[in-house]
Amino acid sequence: MDDVLRRAPLFAALDDEQAAELRASMTAVPMGRGESLFHEGDPGDRLYVVAEGKLKLHRTSPDGRENMLAVLGPGEMFGELSLFDPGPRTATATALTETKLLALSNSDLQPWLNARPEVATALLRAIARRLRRTNDVMSDLVFSDVPGRVAKALLDLSKKFGVQSDEGIHVVHDLTQEEIAQLVGASRETVNKALADFAARGWLRLEARAVVLLDVERLSRRSR
Repeated sequence: MDDVLRRAPLFAALDDEQAAELRASMTAVPMGRGESLFHEGDPGDRLYVVAEGKLKLHRTSPDGRENMLAVLGPGEMFGELSLFDPGPRTATATALTETKLLALSNSDLQPWLNARPEVATALLRAIARRLRRTNDVMSDLVFSDVPGRVAKALLDLSKKFGVQSDEGIHVVHDLTQEEIAQLVGASRETVNKALADFAARGWLRLEARAVVLLDVERLSRRSR
């Protein structure tokens, strides 16, 4: 778990002794599959690091449609906006699998930010990367078609959760096809059609809540 934590931006600027001290201030939060940690609009007073499992961040529109913002895995951090803007949560966090989080309250983190500006800088870099990714997603929605967005989403998931095998890259993403549709901002029917087309071309093989990427090069070209 220590190796996982060291990947989190919160720990990037700390040496081993400092990281161990900060880790001691964190509280373990176990979550069952389908359990929500917080909901959009809830007050936010702590950040979280994923230690084990997978979690999705998603929003619900006034008419009930869902939009998935991100799928997070071990070493990834969320909730840090509450440190700099103590407003309500901007999304709902729901576990996709059995998940273990490590939580750090704002009151426990604030002394670290005051004493070690490099920690605050690392957190701001993480927020900047997330903003950049949001800009990329917005551009994709405007300029890329649904098959292109599906290909890009699968490649992104493979970078987080993929395991190389003799056949290709095995990606256990734990998403339903409806959730993949929410991730790329399209209807389930359109996403299913794109996945079936990729499978027919021999670019991938579909499995239950998983996929094997057989031709990463062609998927990469299709994602552009």
